[in-house]
Amino acid sequence: MPDHSKVAYQVMWNRLISVVEEQAQALVRTAFSTSVREAGDLSAGVYNEKGEMLAQAVTGTPGHVNAMADAVGHFIRRIGPANMAAGDIYITNDPWEGTGHKHDITVVTPSFHEGALIGFFGCTAHVTDIGGRGFGADANDVHEEGLYIPIMKFADKGTVDQTLLSLIRGNVREPDQLVGDIYALANCNEIGHRRLIDMMAEFGLTDLRGISDFILTNSRQATLERINALKPGIADGHMRIDGYSKPIDLKVRLTIEKDRVLSDWAGTSGIDKKGINVPLVYTKAYACYALKCAIAPEIPNNAASLAPFEIVAPENTIVNAVHPAPVALRHVIGHMVPDTVYDALDKLLPGVVPAEGAGCLCNFQVSLRPRMDAPAPADAVRAEVLTFNSGGSGARPTLDGMNATAFPSGVMTMPVEATEQVGPVIIWRKELRPDSGGAGQYRGGLGQFMEVGARDGHEFDISAMLDRVDHPAHGRQGGQDGAPTRIAQDDGTPMKGKGKQFVAHGQRVCMAFPGGAGYGAPKDRSLNDIKRDLAYGYITAEFAAEHYGLADAQITDILTRAKLGEVF
Repeated sequence: MPDHSKVAYQVMWNRLISVVEEQAQALVRTAFSTSVREAGDLSAGVYNEKGEMLAQAVTGTPGHVNAMADAVGHFIRRIGPANMAAGDIYITNDPWEGTGHKHDITVVTPSFHEGALIGFFGCTAHVTDIGGRGFGADANDVHEEGLYIPIMKFADKGTVDQTLLSLIRGNVREPDQLVGDIYALANCNEIGHRRLIDMMAEFGLTDLRGISDFILTNSRQATLERINALKPGIADGHMRIDGYSKPIDLKVRLTIEKDRVLSDWAGTSGIDKKGINVPLVYTKAYACYALKCAIAPEIPNNAASLAPFEIVAPENTIVNAVHPAPVALRHVIGHMVPDTVYDALDKLLPGVVPAEGAGCLCNFQVSLRPRMDAPAPADAVRAEVLTFNSGGSGARPTLDGMNATAFPSGVMTMPVEATEQVGPVIIWRKELRPDSGGAGQYRGGLGQFMEVGARDGHEFDISAMLDRVDHPAHGRQGGQDGAPTRIAQDDGTPMKGKGKQFVAHGQRVCMAFPGGAGYGAPKDRSLNDIKRDLAYGYITAEFAAEHYGLADAQITDILTRAKLGEVF
């Protein structure tokens, strides 16, 4: 094997990151589900022959990306290297050996070069339906949450298992979408493999051992340098959120010490009866993500850069749910993990982390069908429509929070046009929610208003996946709370933040998604920033008077000048 310089290895490392980004973009372009095509709810990565992640795509979500870092090891253990061959494709949706719930399909492909196993490509995508009760929190155990695919071969030496495909098709509501997504996952791994082989030929490589050692050694060293530059210490963090039928307490003890940062979740609430529980792999993914964003954000994610961030939690807490706990909505709790970590980290590294934000995605799935209270038109159909939406992110130590932006997931909000093409759903309203961002020196990001109904002749069930109804985002360093979530039918009928609920023909669901919290005292916000918020409609005159102390005459002058086109 040629003796490569550090510069050459750095070029190869950058190339690997480009390879997996192309892999991810291929998945976006070819996937059938809108959750992948429009929202980017996916991950892609390349691994060495031991199953250690070397690089991952920038496109994707931390829950998938960081959870998938552990997945390939399970595939190696279950399949066995001796049973692997060129042309194989492996698959699973195991919540505990994949990325946390059955709605995520993980596909792993071994990469062979000149007859030798040199590594793996892996990818994950969230699918619209996997059968069972459908995507929602209502299941009582994991068996109700849909079809289970253990780690197995989807293709054996290039031959697809048609029996497996028949079983999948027979157990899901959107078989063409799901099978199309599986082929897209397999295809993107194949593209990654081709680009890897091209790279190896260009640099004269016969295996990945040299570049693997370079990446993992340097990543670990760089991460440890960041950690060891911090002052050692211990701090506790806490967050209370809605849960399903009772509040959930998330508790973490964060310890910064030599060569590691430990997050211990002892004291957190126990397993819930409904499907909001979180397998440890998903808790690890988001706790690592939070710490890495704050401590070592510029170091690329791989097995070595993640390893110094150690996560432990007692079994049968809601952040370490074991089989057969229901886990379909593990993201609702899992997305709150970073802000809980930041509650502790703010006490150790003040002025670094943001205020609390909306946290979990503001998702809902609509199950549409022809109306049953009266004759339905001939063109009425059944359909499953999943849409991802966001509340506001928390204000940062030097910047306002981002409006309608998902932190920590990074999943994009789905366009109305794409959502309405999938089924007979109508999004009547989708706009920013004024006054929802918490006041502060830096304002929290705004949530959204959404109003959802169905085309004439349809009724539907809506599976709500919301939080922050009773426990809005808390401000930091004197910042005020963000606005809470609200959900009701258009006739005023109240609705629950979680669970499947019936909506009759002609009715609509009105939702107000939560805002992020403020950072710093409102009295310290600059007058120009307040003027801008008023001019843009981010806050109302009443909000400006109550929270920032502006006089009526000031407010009138600002709004008048804004109408005349003056820019603040």
